[in-house]
Amino acid sequence: MRRVVVTGVGIVSPLGTGVEKSWGGAIEGRSGIRQITRFDISNFPVRMAGEVPDFDPAPFIEKKELKKMDTFIQYAIAAGSMAFEDSGYKITEENAEMVGVYIGAGMGGLPAIEHWLQVLKEKGPDRVTPFFIPMVIINLASGQVSIKIGAKGPNSCAVTACATGTHSIGDAFRLVQMGVADVMVAGGTESTITPLCIAGFNSMKALSTRNDDPQAASRPFDKDRDGFVVGEGSGVVVLEELESAKKRGAKIYAEVVGYGLNSDANHMTTPAPNGEGAARCMKMALKSGGINPEEVGYINAHGTSTFYNDLYETMAIKTVFGGHARKIAISSTKGMTGHLLGAAGGVEAVFTVLSLYNGVLPPTINQTTPDPDCDLDYIPNAARDGKPKVALSNSFGFGGTNGVLAFRRFE
Repeated sequence: MRRVVVTGVGIVSPLGTGVEKSWGGAIEGRSGIRQITRFDISNFPVRMAGEVPDFDPAPFIEKKELKKMDTFIQYAIAAGSMAFEDSGYKITEENAEMVGVYIGAGMGGLPAIEHWLQVLKEKGPDRVTPFFIPMVIINLASGQVSIKIGAKGPNSCAVTACATGTHSIGDAFRLVQMGVADVMVAGGTESTITPLCIAGFNSMKALSTRNDDPQAASRPFDKDRDGFVVGEGSGVVVLEELESAKKRGAKIYAEVVGYGLNSDANHMTTPAPNGEGAARCMKMALKSGGINPEEVGYINAHGTSTFYNDLYETMAIKTVFGGHARKIAISSTKGMTGHLLGAAGGVEAVFTVLSLYNGVLPPTINQTTPDPDCDLDYIPNAARDGKPKVALSNSFGFGGTNGVLAFRRFE
């Protein structure tokens, strides 16, 4: 099997557009959670979310093309363009068929669906835009990115709820490993801060209702956590075969060494008791990469700020690593970004490789009241210097779908 490295990263998040803003905000421990501005929230019991505060599509997308894309596609193009530019890779007629795109979303074009349904009801079918279908179908994130950069290789997407970004990167990693592609632009994207999304998650009692203090609402592993906060954005990495990257003198952020994916086969929303499925998935990622558990020094946790996820993820880490679990630095960056759903794994993969590359581990903010049942080292409230050999990025989604990526510091 060929070795695969990360040579480019791009990100759009509630902390800002671009790596400098998002990574800088994460290291500062800054929250991107604010009161919702997209719609009238006066009668909503949940009135906060992680909206992208500064997104301008103009540098990435021609104005005439915007009407063909819902926001999740725009975010994917922005993050994908930034990652590809960062990689320095050049597509030519000779190599275009060996460059692919694999960017997924959990729910796709929900804002456009809600808007155009209203148009249909109020003005009739003739007023629905002919661009409606390509605006909302999830694979158009990958499709539009491939059109923009000229990638003619594998083009697909995962749609696996909150594990989408992780599965997209993991599947793309295997394509490069097996020689199906030399380069893959991979990650996740999401933009679903809409009335229907917020109402739906609220009806499930899944969301925090700490409306009086939005920046403290997402508090993974804290005793007083009361639910997650919906976020939006996109995280994309460029995966490249090692010899290709070395030949052209590319910057290498980290090596992708392991990937696990499996199912809880337990419940449509609640994780398997004691984190049994998550533990098996982490073990799978370690085994696939030939990784000794004691090599793992950092985990970017799924850490949603919900009662069962945080408890069971803690238990899963203990199951996999035994006594070494207490020596692993762990953080959930969702305290700062909220839960980006299908984009979460992409954004958190970017944060994980930047942690390895820069030797700085982002914090878990809003750690004020320790939960005695979540008693590992969650890097509370302030970033920490560290140079782990291996880092994991965990993602667990509705339907019991799990994904874990393992990255090794490249030296």
